[in-house]
Amino acid sequence: MNLVIRLIPLIVFLLLGLLFYRGLSLNPQDMPSALVGKSFPTFALQKLSDSEQVLTQESFKPGIKLVNVWGTWCPSCKIEHPFLVKLSKDSRFNVYGVNYKDERQAALEWLDYYQNPYQFSIYDVDGKLGLDLGVYGAPETFVVDHKNIIRKRFAGVLEANVWQREFLPLINQIESEMAQEDQ
Repeated sequence: MNLVIRLIPLIVFLLLGLLFYRGLSLNPQDMPSALVGKSFPTFALQKLSDSEQVLTQESFKPGIKLVNVWGTWCPSCKIEHPFLVKLSKDSRFNVYGVNYKDERQAALEWLDYYQNPYQFSIYDVDGKLGLDLGVYGAPETFVVDHKNIIRKRFAGVLEANVWQREFLPLINQIESEMAQEDQ
């Protein structure tokens, strides 16, 4: 009995060490989403640049979509923005923005100053679409395929290495699927 009691601190130490080791091996940007494999949520929200225009999921152009959640209050969004501008020149997909819990005028000034990579930005001032998407914060980027199915969710700054490693293979795969469906 005394031996068991003496081993309790060692057992607790080993269990905590195992938990810490497991926690350090996880990628904090690889956040699972219950929406991967499901349709992009329905929405009816104002266009950032035109409060009179209501956008819905039908407002997206056909094809592959990158939907980027951003805000002027988000310092990481400023880091990510030049790469989004570069990506917006790629004709294989369209880039859309979800301006998340932001002030309209500040967001419009941001896009004027830093260039606008988005086909349009959805003005999600109350965070309703963000809530439906399961957004924790900005930036987050979703890959939505030609059938409006969410194929990937990425939380964090989208930059060249992440693009090459995680996004480009998926974009190529979706293009391949589209080509096979056209035959």
